[in-house]
Amino acid sequence: MEDRETFDGPGGPRDLISSSFNQDTTSLSVGTKSGYRLFSVTSVDKMDCIHEGAECPDVYIVERLFSSSLVVVVSLSMPRRMNVYHFKRGTEICNYSYSNNILSVRLNRQRLVVCLKESVYIHNIKDMKLLKTLLNIPHNPSGLCALSVSHGNSYLAYPGSQTIGEIMVYDASNLVRPDIQTSSATAAIQVSLHSTTQGSTVTMIPAHDSPLAALTFNASGTKLASASERGTVIRVFTIPEGQRLFEFRRGMKRYVSISSLSFSSDAQFLCASSNTETVHIFKLEHHSPSREGECPTWGAYVGKMFTAASTYLPSQVSDIMHQDRAFATVRLNMFGLKNICALATVQKLPRLLVASSDGHIYIYNIDTQEGGECVLVRKHRLFEGDKEPQEEQQEEEELEDRRSLPPSNSPSYAATVALPSTPPSSTTLTGYSDGVAKKGDVIPQHEFTKGPVYLDDENEFPPVSNQSN
Repeated sequence: MEDRETFDGPGGPRDLISSSFNQDTTSLSVGTKSGYRLFSVTSVDKMDCIHEGAECPDVYIVERLFSSSLVVVVSLSMPRRMNVYHFKRGTEICNYSYSNNILSVRLNRQRLVVCLKESVYIHNIKDMKLLKTLLNIPHNPSGLCALSVSHGNSYLAYPGSQTIGEIMVYDASNLVRPDIQTSSATAAIQVSLHSTTQGSTVTMIPAHDSPLAALTFNASGTKLASASERGTVIRVFTIPEGQRLFEFRRGMKRYVSISSLSFSSDAQFLCASSNTETVHIFKLEHHSPSREGECPTWGAYVGKMFTAASTYLPSQVSDIMHQDRAFATVRLNMFGLKNICALATVQKLPRLLVASSDGHIYIYNIDTQEGGECVLVRKHRLFEGDKEPQEEQQEEEELEDRRSLPPSNSPSYAATVALPSTPPSSTTLTGYSDGVAKKGDVIPQHEFTKGPVYLDDENEFPPVSNQSN
């Protein structure tokens, strides 16, 4: 698959192609040459395989909707088609074909977003109807985009430029399709009103000088983190205002490839992984000045002097002096391998999860008070055929003393809602969804049928209960 970085390569198992965490970091989805696998990551000591799908080979995109049975799969053999399955029932809900290769898929409880090189498709996840097509977006060869998981703030972020790090933030919540049966003049007016009032661009954020490499929202959709292709600085912005809130320096080395960014559930921490051996965790806190009458420390005095001196220095130097460094770090036993990271609460403790292209998932404890070097508490192999007994025994002995840590009051992630299946709809027709699509866009058959594919099974899984920061 061109223009897409996969896990398949030197140093990793031959069967592994890609992997991703679901929206609340309760499971890991793995694409393989024989299909896909879903693993539970709710326990430290074991990594249960929830499901193994073999509907299609060479899966390079697999996305699960929270803890539901809905899973989206895209295969290298048919890179323009997206299959939506209800894996517990073993049925296909529907499939969609597009005018070009699918580069990424993002899900929340309202929307399903499909990103191509120069277009983005926004579907209603309840009935899979196509609600909006964003055409002629800046060339996006990696399919970089982020969708907030909050039900109330369903924002979509994608690159606004091919040459600099501009972020377009789009409101994907309120999308009203214009009546296609009206006259062309009336439809044009409706589309114009629709573009400016509902489903419109919320803001454009000038985030970086170089093109974007990574984007992610926090759970409530009120913060957006970004990194550029240089990979040295990570910035956090308020949403929807687009104001810079934090700036973190990952390192001075240039041209580091940031592979993933992830907020903790309470948005107090942000982790970043790259093609280096170090994973960084940043703490999102503003440093308040010392109170009057309080005896300042030597460090506070020096910091105050640096702050005062920075006002007389060039802006580039001043920016560096105001950037915060990593609060905690992890040193991996690998270099140059792609990996993704996530912050989760596993068995009531804050953990860092790292899924690597070497076929392992690493679980670390985080000291949320002191930071520093994180402690590895467990390493799991995703493919049992690659297991080396002697290595496994040695790792077990090294980790045995690290697992008995005192419990914490960290909040757990919320339970999620499921979406069941109905018979598949596979026929596709060329058409226009919102009056602005151009020739060549492929629209699924049930865009024009009376009976949409309903996904309503909230009794199987409890409704979500959002947790405020």
